[in-house]
Amino acid sequence: MYYEPYNQHLTVCIKKLAAPKETHMSSEAKTSIAPMPNGPYLVKNLKDFANRNGAIGTKDTIALCRCGESANKPFCDGTHAKIGFSSARLEGRVEDRRENYLGETITVHDNRSICSHAGLCTDGLPSVFRLQQEPWIDPDGASADEIVATVRKCPSGALSFSVGGIEHGDGNGKPAIFVSYNGPYVVTGGPELLDTIRGEGASSEIFTLCRCGESKNKPFCDGAHWNKKFVDDKN
Repeated sequence: MYYEPYNQHLTVCIKKLAAPKETHMSSEAKTSIAPMPNGPYLVKNLKDFANRNGAIGTKDTIALCRCGESANKPFCDGTHAKIGFSSARLEGRVEDRRENYLGETITVHDNRSICSHAGLCTDGLPSVFRLQQEPWIDPDGASADEIVATVRKCPSGALSFSVGGIEHGDGNGKPAIFVSYNGPYVVTGGPELLDTIRGEGASSEIFTLCRCGESKNKPFCDGAHWNKKFVDDKN
């Protein structure tokens, strides 16, 4: 199906979260991402940049396309100015609200507004993450270990979990951006995201940034690339 290559490459990318955190020299500049108004993502000091084909060369500062129309994806080529790209959040976006699903051994937290709809949860553990059912999450539908393993694959940070009343983090790793196949930028390792309001309970370690240009919740991906049928064969 259309989304299978996207999910396969996302799974490989998310495995990086399990890697031990590298020690950086204090003099090394921090990685940052600045969503420019009506323009690209300005990324500084990124060392780990890749797509399904492997590593992508970087510089101290790179501009990444987020209008979806650059002829040089994933890099910006100025097309946003020609097409009148707007980075504004739009009416009709999913409400920013985190829901808590309490089970006997685990509580699953979910904020639909920042979900990129990768489908790793519903495909991976459908007994818990149930499409077209209410409530859509059954925290007693599988073992706590199975739920934790599935939640940790979530590329957007929309899902998280608590055990024994303690909310667990997203793991450590060096800052990285993965250009997902026909999908968003998958960001891991907690680079600084500048001038951006995060969703309720949103992770600062992992998140997905729109690159199709159609998200109503920019700069975050909201799954709009599915409806747009966004295609980027080179990445």
